[in-house]
Amino acid sequence: MIGNISRPRFKGRINQPGWGVRLLALVSLVLVACASSEQITATDLWGRPSPGSATNAAFYGTILNHGAELEELVAADIEICGQTELHKSTLDENSVMSMQHVEKIVIPPGEMIQLEPGGLHIMCIDRQADLDPGDLIPIGLQFANFGELSVEAEIREQ
Repeated sequence: MIGNISRPRFKGRINQPGWGVRLLALVSLVLVACASSEQITATDLWGRPSPGSATNAAFYGTILNHGAELEELVAADIEICGQTELHKSTLDENSVMSMQHVEKIVIPPGEMIQLEPGGLHIMCIDRQADLDPGDLIPIGLQFANFGELSVEAEIREQ
């Protein structure tokens, strides 16, 4: 009977009170999960070419905290390095440059930090391979809240 078609009735959970609120909560969780993957970004990571005679190297770049919470870079891992540390170079009152190990690099919410020569940087100690122009070096950045971010640094003359 074509003229007597009835509308289907949903007999599942959609007719229960509060289903819209639960759906909205689920969609919100999915959106938060997607947004959190962009909370921290690292751009323009690079290092200088380093011949076999040099045992150390440094890596630089920009790290942005897009989130609403303070974040801390607490470690870095570079496979070709015997040891990887976070460092800060400073110039004292006698114009002598020195370098110190730092436990963490703080990145305030909505801000960025520069890893640069003469300042904060990632130090590769006991380098196990040459760094030639054009090489891409994988680096794992470990953050206190965000977790690990895998990036690559380009070796280039600068």
